[in-house]
Amino acid sequence: MNFQSSCLSEILNCQEQAFEYFLQGQYTKATSLYEQLINTEPEVSSHYWYFGLVLLLQGEEAEAQMTWLLGMEKAQPDEVELWTLELIQILQTEATRQETLGNYSIGWAIRQHIREINYNDINNLLNIILISLKLEGFTDNELSDWGINEILKNEQNINFDFQLLLKLLQEFLEAAPLHPVFLDLLDSSLPYFPENQSRLDILLPASMKIGHSLKQPHIAADILELYLQFDVQNREVLLCLAAFYQNSGKYLKGIETAKFGCSLAEKLTDKIYGNFVVLRGLLSAGGYWEEVINTCKNIEKLLILLIEKQDSAPEDLNFRLITSFFCIPHIKDEPVIVRRIFNKVSHILEVSTQLHFSKYFERYKQQNIKLKEFPKSTNKLRIGYLSHCLRRHSVGWLARWLIQHHAQEKFETYVYFINYKLIDDPLQDWYENQASFARRLGMNSWEIAEQIHRDKIDILVDLDSVTLDITCEVMALKPAPLQLTWLGWDASGIPSIDYFIADPYVLPDSAQNYYTEKIWRLPHTYIAVDGFEIGVPNLRRTDLEIPNDAVVYLSAQRGYKRHPETTRWQMKIIKEVPNSYFLIKGDAEEEAIKEFFYTIAAAEGVECDRLRFLPLDLTEAIHRANLAIADIVLDTYPYNGATTTLETLWMGIPLVTRVGEQFAARNSYTMMMNAGIIEGIAWTDEEYIEWGVRLGKDEALRQQVALKLKASRQTAPLWNGKQFTREMENAYEQMWQRYTGT
Repeated sequence: MNFQSSCLSEILNCQEQAFEYFLQGQYTKATSLYEQLINTEPEVSSHYWYFGLVLLLQGEEAEAQMTWLLGMEKAQPDEVELWTLELIQILQTEATRQETLGNYSIGWAIRQHIREINYNDINNLLNIILISLKLEGFTDNELSDWGINEILKNEQNINFDFQLLLKLLQEFLEAAPLHPVFLDLLDSSLPYFPENQSRLDILLPASMKIGHSLKQPHIAADILELYLQFDVQNREVLLCLAAFYQNSGKYLKGIETAKFGCSLAEKLTDKIYGNFVVLRGLLSAGGYWEEVINTCKNIEKLLILLIEKQDSAPEDLNFRLITSFFCIPHIKDEPVIVRRIFNKVSHILEVSTQLHFSKYFERYKQQNIKLKEFPKSTNKLRIGYLSHCLRRHSVGWLARWLIQHHAQEKFETYVYFINYKLIDDPLQDWYENQASFARRLGMNSWEIAEQIHRDKIDILVDLDSVTLDITCEVMALKPAPLQLTWLGWDASGIPSIDYFIADPYVLPDSAQNYYTEKIWRLPHTYIAVDGFEIGVPNLRRTDLEIPNDAVVYLSAQRGYKRHPETTRWQMKIIKEVPNSYFLIKGDAEEEAIKEFFYTIAAAEGVECDRLRFLPLDLTEAIHRANLAIADIVLDTYPYNGATTTLETLWMGIPLVTRVGEQFAARNSYTMMMNAGIIEGIAWTDEEYIEWGVRLGKDEALRQQVALKLKASRQTAPLWNGKQFTREMENAYEQMWQRYTGT
């Protein structure tokens, strides 16, 4: 071997050894060797690049930059661009390696230097933001400062990594709360998606998470509006968008969008669901009663047609159709007719769900059979509570006493959060801490059912009923041997549900004739609370220009419950009681609900200046405190108050309610009976008006009712959460004994 070959061999060995030290993180040794290489071969650019990189990894940023500049000075004019690309490639390779190792801070630092060298490298900029999100160091200014949106919008023929862009968008979606700049990036990125389906695959799930889990329906609507720029007649997106408009208070826009989406439906099932979204919007807004009636009739006709055509029902039949029944009890009190349709549709949907998820359903079925034949030996029953409302929601406020008072020595409580809310919610946190076990779950019904099955739940309690299709799907799969519905709504009619919890009052004696579930009547009440947190009131009569000696009526219900017939009764009461005023509070479209009330008031001869429309309160505690402004609360019909009724009675305020036949029309009745109050219970339309007038004119009677309500806090079943829990636990044990034959 000649001298030249020997030198070349030594240099190559030195390069390999330096690179090996570099990869091993032995930077001091690598530094020494790269210095030797630069002295030996000052014209070789890569020595400078790696030497500077080693310095950078040791925290010597200024020295690293000086080394790279020194190397670049060696380049000929026509070599500068090539050498720059070479340096960038080496830095990118190392940044990627460090990120793969989980060293995100190092990768971020290297990429910042790449940005200084090539400011418009879009892939590098996307990577920097991606790492910043992982390190929770991203600031909203970075997108605008670095001009990423401008590059995406204005540059031609951008050579960028589309999968990297998708990854970044997904990372933004995982961040909670959502960064405000996300929509700007999304808007700039959407033209680069290859087709509408790829846009839909990311935007629809994103909107569902943001609208429901993050409780930001206005942002979810913004996202779907971006999608519609590319696919303006996508029916599914339009109906989702309509729901988000409705949830964010844009009622008229929600109705208009729902009607357009519904008009595009061709299949029977799509027409049913489309009409439901329209009806939901109309009821939420309040006041559009003629359209409400017509849309409700359309839904019933379509459901009957579905029953008639069940043998040829489409394969994609799913439980979201059942949510259409949620609206009907707000409109009429005809449970015998409505529930017969309801039960048949529920049966069809259950069969379809069990076929679709047959693998899971058959496994659960076999396990339940074994459990019945060979009951478990443990003394503790495992009770699972399934809901999307165990948070700041009416169900969340009311169910907590049962969870709190459970006898831990006899029961293990499992809480299953459907669509766990990624927001600060103290009541949700309370449930997590109070239950024996808490499961944060998403919106996939079979994954939820699998978790329940793995937990070996004995009795599964559904708190949602038809208010959520996911819950219905889970119950239809029957992941627990015994299943029941309680509290959240009326029974769902799903054959896989064994029991519906009621009491002596909330359902008439004849109800079992049209319920598929076995009605289990607790001895006193189907719900009890130990009380409510009360805040400081911020509502006074002087603020509303109401005289101190006036009689104040109040109705605090959302637009859903504003029935014109009940409103006419209320106006007749106001007319008959001198110096009386009516306060109206609840979610609704402001102008529509005012016109609704003003029209009926005028027809009944009531001056419109006797009506007051109140804004919503900031918290539940303030809402309860503000109820005290009222002398009498006028309940809604055919859908009574529930939580509002409990709050009214707890505050000692007389209530007038109309008792009907359906569950929703008897809530206030059972609550008043279990508080020891009969004054204000009306069995006819005329009695409702009579009670309203009598309570308004008779101050002594109002005081008598208030005193009875105050005294009831110590004695009545309605205010005894511990006694109620023992009665529920007795029911669980009796159900289990019947199931196992023990």
